Amino acid sequence: MDLMVFVAIGALTSLAFAWTMFNRVHRHSEGTDQMIKISHAIRKGASAYLKRQYKGVGAFFAVVFVILFSLSFLGYLNRFIPFAFLTGGFFSALSGFIGMKTATMANDRTACAAQKGLNNGLQVAFSAGSVMGFVVVGLGLLDISLWYFFLRYFWYANIEVIKDEAILIQHITSNMLTFGMGASCMALFARVGGGIFTKAADVGADLVGKVEAGIPEDDPRNPAVIADNVGDNVGDVAGMGADLYESYVGSILSSSALAVSAGLGAKGMAVPMLVAALGIIASIFGTFFVKTKEKATQKTLLKSLRLGTYISAFSIAVISYFLVSYLLPQHIGVFLSVISGLVAGALIGFTTEYYTSDTYKPTKALSETSETGSATVIIGGLSLGMSSTVWPVVIIGVAVLISFFACGGDVSNALSFNRGLYGIGVAAVSMLSTLGITLATDAYGPIADNAGGIAEMAGLGEEVRERTDALDSLGNTTAATGKGFAIGSAALTALALIAAYIAEIKTLAPDVSLNLNITNPPVLVGLFIGAMIPFLFAALTMDAVGKAAQSIVHEVRRQFKSIKGILEGTGEPDYEACVDLCTRSSQSLMILPAILAVVVPIVVGLVLGVNGVAGFLAGTTITGFTLAIMMSNAGGAWDNAKKHIEAGNLGGKGSDNHKAAVVGDTVGDPFKDTSGPAINILIKLTSMVAIVFAALTIHFHIF
Repeated sequence: MDLMVFVAIGALTSLAFAWTMFNRVHRHSEGTDQMIKISHAIRKGASAYLKRQYKGVGAFFAVVFVILFSLSFLGYLNRFIPFAFLTGGFFSALSGFIGMKTATMANDRTACAAQKGLNNGLQVAFSAGSVMGFVVVGLGLLDISLWYFFLRYFWYANIEVIKDEAILIQHITSNMLTFGMGASCMALFARVGGGIFTKAADVGADLVGKVEAGIPEDDPRNPAVIADNVGDNVGDVAGMGADLYESYVGSILSSSALAVSAGLGAKGMAVPMLVAALGIIASIFGTFFVKTKEKATQKTLLKSLRLGTYISAFSIAVISYFLVSYLLPQHIGVFLSVISGLVAGALIGFTTEYYTSDTYKPTKALSETSETGSATVIIGGLSLGMSSTVWPVVIIGVAVLISFFACGGDVSNALSFNRGLYGIGVAAVSMLSTLGITLATDAYGPIADNAGGIAEMAGLGEEVRERTDALDSLGNTTAATGKGFAIGSAALTALALIAAYIAEIKTLAPDVSLNLNITNPPVLVGLFIGAMIPFLFAALTMDAVGKAAQSIVHEVRRQFKSIKGILEGTGEPDYEACVDLCTRSSQSLMILPAILAVVVPIVVGLVLGVNGVAGFLAGTTITGFTLAIMMSNAGGAWDNAKKHIEAGNLGGKGSDNHKAAVVGDTVGDPFKDTSGPAINILIKLTSMVAIVFAALTIHFHIF
């Protein structure tokens, strides 16, 4: 029996579980008429945003498809690449769309459930987050399975030239790897566009509402409050779903492609795919352990979510031993690669939690800097973010060394070297193998955040607001942890993709001169350009948030002045105006950063050749990883420092300390929700583009 049948079964199991969770959430009450009205306004705004975004992205995909099809017609690309590009983008968009629809359906239901108890609210929000998590992994494996069966049993079945199993697997994995470019492009648009939307609304709402007008967060008098809630869904749910979808399929496909050059054949190709499929079962098992008691502390709530993810990771560790022993008994070191990836993921999650949660010293110390004003809050946050990069870099470095040498990696032997690279790819897959439950804890965050906003606007009472605040604060930490996890997995995936790029060059042109010595001028120049790109990308996305936020600030100020009785609660704010402003701004301002990520690798290849591209990818990965960690953790710490003060510490809400912390949080918003998370897509997309256009680079380059 073809082992890929079990991968397809895993995909269908994941989608069936997601459907079960969706129905579980849907059965809960939406609450009062006011709660339903607010929730529907959020739903309407999110749907309008996605509709406009998909139109723009659809035009981009159509143009790129024509370019790819023309190049394939001329013989510079494989004929499957244009179609693989479309399917990758489609499934990535679909995963984000389903997750966002579920999240906007669950926000008022979570608030309503919180009226009955803390655990009730947690269960609804986590179940809705589970839909996101298991849709992503289910659609990812479904896309892989469909392409595999089509290529193996239909396209290549009757071609006499390809009868050797190793050559057949090489053709299949090479073709399948390219659909990751479509997934990466879609993820970048979703992350950047959604990030600009959500942070423009958030910054605008905070600066005018909290700082200038002195009204609470999620106050219905603030015209930007609905746009802020919409942004949580289009950025942190739809954007995160598309982001981790492309990480997931990218890691699986790159490691499967490396199995061929490592001499491990069909069984080596099957291992990462089966680890991912078994990870779905382990993740489903882990979800049953997520529960809490009334009046639980933040540490208790974190423990309940962490328990589910740890049980899932332990389960896949046990199962993978028997899997590797059965398929690759001569290469049991692959099992150690699995373990290194799982441990690295858990450790990165913990270090992110340590630096961003207000239950630990760094964020508490950051909140205390508010006593001397907003400037020291900003300085402290930047310092915290920079220092927080140390341990993730060490963890990834150790994981790379363990996974490389455990699989028999040896730099003096080509075959052994490729086996070591395969081990790194397997470590990336194992880190993402429990993505179903890991993403569920991440997607839970914006749902809880929206539930708190609805509870505030609908006037559900202090006890309910305390519960939703507890869930929201937990969501801030899980969201920060999820971003750290996504960035860490992106680093390992990018390393595997760079190795896959080099393997692709050797396959397309065995006689090409590969000189990756750092003193080789094209490599060195490529390194410099690659190291600069994440900073330029971050600058463009930060500037985009600033420009979009300015338009919201002016609009909110205009409404406060022109709409009579708005601050007294007798006038009705024009919520739709702010939603429309954010939508139009995000769609126009996301174009330049997205095009940059696609065009620069091609230009570098045409100028510096294959060696320059390798240097470029290495530079982008190294600085992109550290910059993304710094921005994400600094932003998360600023956010939770503000929450720490709002909980009644250092003067509480409305104090000078609180106002200083709000300014810090405002700076941190685009750090953690726009630029930081989007950089991890950038480092994978550049690798995918380099692989797709490898033949073009070989035939046309200056140096």
